[in-house]
Amino acid sequence: MSTSQQHLQWLSLVIFLVSLFFNIHTSYADVGTAALYSPPYLPTACYGIRDASQFPSSNLFAAAGDGIWTNDTACGRKYLVKCITSTSTPYACNQNQTIQIEIVDHIGQEASVLSAYNTTLFLSPTAFGTIANSSTASSYINIEFELVYGEDVALHRGSGKHSAPNPTTLDATGHP
Repeated sequence: MSTSQQHLQWLSLVIFLVSLFFNIHTSYADVGTAALYSPPYLPTACYGIRDASQFPSSNLFAAAGDGIWTNDTACGRKYLVKCITSTSTPYACNQNQTIQIEIVDHIGQEASVLSAYNTTLFLSPTAFGTIANSSTASSYINIEFELVYGEDVALHRGSGKHSAPNPTTLDATGHP
């Protein structure tokens, strides 16, 4: 084999490896389901009967299902959430829409109707409506979710650091 053929083989191998490297998609997200988290929101498992200042001002919050609930250490955690499909409705997801939510509550086995689907997150109306097309979405959607690391996720209990419209006065669509 000539030197030029060896160089060509090495070049082909390098090109192949480089293209393989750039085409590998690494994702740290998990897959789960989400449902609509309906009022009343107070009291919460994370903050008790405090006022609505416990909710993020963006109204992008959620209750954790049993799968990600680790007692009250889940409180204040932030997740990136993206709708990937609906369990029953095609085109229910708002494509390329990712939101960051904060855990403020827990909905566990006592809510047997909701947890029968092993729901991962129960999203506020604002959060659900941002990632899912509310006119076509079923009550459950399949999601990708990823814990946000490197942010302060302190519980803020009693700190008054959050300010939000009172979500207990919002209707099912997240509007006053």
